[in-house]
Amino acid sequence: MKIGIVGLGLIGGSMAKSIKARTGHTVYGADLDGETMTLARMCGAIDGTLTEETLPRCDLILLAIRPGAAVEWVCGHGRQIAESAILVDLCGVKRRVVEAITPLAEQYGFAYIGGHPMAGRERGGFTASSEDLYVGASMILTPDRRTDMKLLETLQAFFLDLGFAGLTFSQPEEHDRIIAFTSQLAHIVSSAYVKSPEAQRRRGFSAGSFQDMTRVARLDEDMWTELFLDDSDYLVKELDILIENLTAYSDALKSGDADRVRALLREGRELKAAAGGN
Repeated sequence: MKIGIVGLGLIGGSMAKSIKARTGHTVYGADLDGETMTLARMCGAIDGTLTEETLPRCDLILLAIRPGAAVEWVCGHGRQIAESAILVDLCGVKRRVVEAITPLAEQYGFAYIGGHPMAGRERGGFTASSEDLYVGASMILTPDRRTDMKLLETLQAFFLDLGFAGLTFSQPEEHDRIIAFTSQLAHIVSSAYVKSPEAQRRRGFSAGSFQDMTRVARLDEDMWTELFLDDSDYLVKELDILIENLTAYSDALKSGDADRVRALLREGRELKAAAGGN
């Protein structure tokens, strides 16, 4: 296949490197940053530039850019995409993107499905990307009633070749509701946690738990602001639940109620055990 990748940061760059390392597909890449394009060409992550000439030749197009930019890109390039091609966005929210791109795909005649690779690192950019980022990860897809079964089979084979453990199917609404808890809330908690004055005085006193809590505080504030606002309804609900739960711990500690503290901790442990996995 000929594959076009728009955006060669952590996600798109890792897609490009993984495709070239694990398959025989041809990769055309596009990124606004000239240095990134130079690095991608020099290390062999792309075979060429995604241009007005190469875009119509692509069988699969992956959008690895922010939600608003993804919609804008399809608005500007949709008519150049072949009707036989498949477009997959890799954005971290789905409702806004799917709602905007679906009618454009119908207008121009190409196949489209929303996607979200459940993999990442605390640092972004092409230099942080790697060919093994997706090994063992889950690839979320949001098919609808128009999605062809053959398309899903093609994408399943493609993503499994890149090392993904499997596909998870979801609806945009469900995706955004769950991701508000599993990803976005964790980034807010980490960002808030490191704002304690003790974070700057902790040298020699921190171990694994501190590292786990602070890892994703190294975020791209522009990207995450867009993701948070696109999913603000579900994210605010999760924040309110967290604040309520934290208040229960605070109240128990302030009153010196050991039984209540113990009960709260036990409840958390048991809920984690019941949830299983990671």
